[in-house]
Amino acid sequence: MKLSRYVALTAVALAIGVGALLAWQSPTLPASAPLVEYTLLDGSQHRIDQLRGKVVLVNFWATSCTTCVKEMPHIVDTHNKYQPRGYETLAVAMQYDPPTFVATFAEVHKLPFGVAIDNTGQVAKAFGDVGATPTSFLVDRQGVIVRRFVGEPDFALMHRLIESLLVS
Repeated sequence: MKLSRYVALTAVALAIGVGALLAWQSPTLPASAPLVEYTLLDGSQHRIDQLRGKVVLVNFWATSCTTCVKEMPHIVDTHNKYQPRGYETLAVAMQYDPPTFVATFAEVHKLPFGVAIDNTGQVAKAFGDVGATPTSFLVDRQGVIVRRFVGEPDFALMHRLIESLLVS
């Protein structure tokens, strides 16, 4: 009798834990990407709505984040694979990341997409007060956020989503 009660309590605890994790990983997303302005490393000013018509990955990262550094080659490969079909990547360095570190990283790793430094924290705040890195948002051609990835994404899943968004 004690074993079955233990199993039942364990199952309940596991269900609650999984539910909490899913809620943390998939909070209610805004209907569309927030209309934010950002400055790229080259000093050019942009607005997120200028990317409408493209499928966009907005990736919040930091040079001090080991998972961010680990996933960056996959972000680059994804960009290179889909960019000719209307896909764009925007890498947003977090407010606490020293601009010289970001610029050096982008140069050394030859990042082929826009890199912005969120020096005021306003871009991260507009996307739901992003604090954990990496956090990425996949945005469709109409500017609607379709998926939020916290941590390194499942790139096979991400590629399937990108494929479906590029044909729609």
